[in-house]
Amino acid sequence: MLRYFAFGLTYAFAAAVQPGPFQAFLLAQTSHNGWRRTLPAALAPLVSDGPIILLVLLVLSRVPGWLVTVLQGAGGLFLLYLASGAWATWRRGAVPPKLQGPDRQQTLLKAALVNLLNPNPYLGWSLVMGPLLLKGWQESPANGLALLAGFYSALVVSTMGIILLFGLAGALGPKVSRALVGISAFALAAFGLYELWLALSTLLRR
Repeated sequence: MLRYFAFGLTYAFAAAVQPGPFQAFLLAQTSHNGWRRTLPAALAPLVSDGPIILLVLLVLSRVPGWLVTVLQGAGGLFLLYLASGAWATWRRGAVPPKLQGPDRQQTLLKAALVNLLNPNPYLGWSLVMGPLLLKGWQESPANGLALLAGFYSALVVSTMGIILLFGLAGALGPKVSRALVGISAFALAAFGLYELWLALSTLLRR
């Protein structure tokens, strides 16, 4: 059981610190609204991963590959939508007052949607966590639960640490905050275009 718990901890930390669309979203939200309002976004995987796990374990392995491609394209479009909002904020030359940002519930729901449209959790659960969860559960349900406990405890704590680091950088002054908004807009757009390119290139090869 400890082996599964340790693997969950290790894999979650690696997934949290790896640059990706979700991390770019956290940077954008922290720059706009401050770390206190963004901190609930660390709980987004607890909201969104339930459907992801069920989809991967029960459906995704039995459906055509174009379904993953369509999901990837939808995620790219949503990231471009988020990038356009960050770009508009940057062009105004100032970060909106933190009190005008979305409340904690809105931040959590938006973060959950970003994670739901992010292909990385689907790939991670399809290739790594899913098979290991099934294997551990077949050995003993305690092994499966230990894997989930280790994974999500480390994922939430690591994500909170990332948000706090972004918040510390944003507290250095308005110029730094505006620069972070510009960086987040570029990062969101880059990831969005990359996801669209992957989806289109996959469809063209079919």
